[in-house]
Amino acid sequence: MTRQSAVQGILGETTLETPTLTAERLRALAELYEQGQVSELMERTLAKLLRHEADACQVQLRQLQADLREFEQKYQRSSTEFYQQFQAGHTSDAMDYVEWASLIQMADNLTKRLRLLRGEASG
Repeated sequence: MTRQSAVQGILGETTLETPTLTAERLRALAELYEQGQVSELMERTLAKLLRHEADACQVQLRQLQADLREFEQKYQRSSTEFYQQFQAGHTSDAMDYVEWASLIQMADNLTKRLRLLRGEASG
C-alpha cells in the first residue's frame, strides 16, 4: 500500500477505478456466483446497487421525457414521427431538431440501461 492510498483510506477518500480493474472485479464476482459462493451480504449489496442505479436512471429518464414532451408540443408531432423523419433526412439541421434527436437517443439509451438494471429482457 502506498502512502497516498493509506492516507486516502484513512480520510475515506476514494479514487476512480479503471474500467479494466472494474471489469476484473465483475468477472470475479460472476465466477463466485457461478460457483454458488455468494454471501447474503453480497446478494443484498448487489441488489441495493442495482436498485439505486435503476432509481437514478429512472429520474434521468423522466426528465428527458419531460424535455421530449416540450418538443412534441412545440412542433405538434410525436418524437417517434419526428425521429423517423430526422433519420430519413426529411428535416432541416436546425439546432432544435439536432437537440430533439439527441434527447431521443439519450432516452432510448437510458431505457435500455434501465431494463438491464432491472433484469428485464431487452427488446
